Amino acid sequence: MLFQKNLPPLVLDADALNTLARIPDWWQKLAGDVILTPHPGEMSGLSGLTIVEIQSDRAGIARKYAQEWQKTIVLKGAFTVIASPDGNCRVSPFANPGLASGGTGDVLAGAIAGLLAQGLSLFDAAALGVYLHGKAGEVVKDTLGDTGMLASDLLPVLPGVIKQLREMTKNK
Repeated sequence: MLFQKNLPPLVLDADALNTLARIPDWWQKLAGDVILTPHPGEMSGLSGLTIVEIQSDRAGIARKYAQEWQKTIVLKGAFTVIASPDGNCRVSPFANPGLASGGTGDVLAGAIAGLLAQGLSLFDAAALGVYLHGKAGEVVKDTLGDTGMLASDLLPVLPGVIKQLREMTKNK
């Protein structure tokens, strides 16, 4: 299915990325607009680079492969990097270890998919999704701490983070 034409924009994470990594030249076969959300280990599988190589130049690697693969990349980790095929790149201001817990990447992928469904471009949906996810993580960290943070802790605070951002932009 992923290799069919005329698909809506997709957000691929976790096992979808691991599956792609086993397909030679997967990026040439993957049709349509796609956002990939790998952590460094998944990026290693997709690119063939070591995790050390990826971590040594996160922005450069994300930008290089976004252009080469013609896919938007969200390279997760401390200061998540968002890179687009046209060379545009943003870095998240957040480095929260609580966001490395299981399931938080699913919350991020869902946030990005929801923004895509509202009509945002791939890059804007990825960048805003990363920001909202990171900010929600900071709210949870300030309230509960980051030790033992669960993905489900993010869900109730996301609407408040969105409201706060809307109010900030409305007042500018």
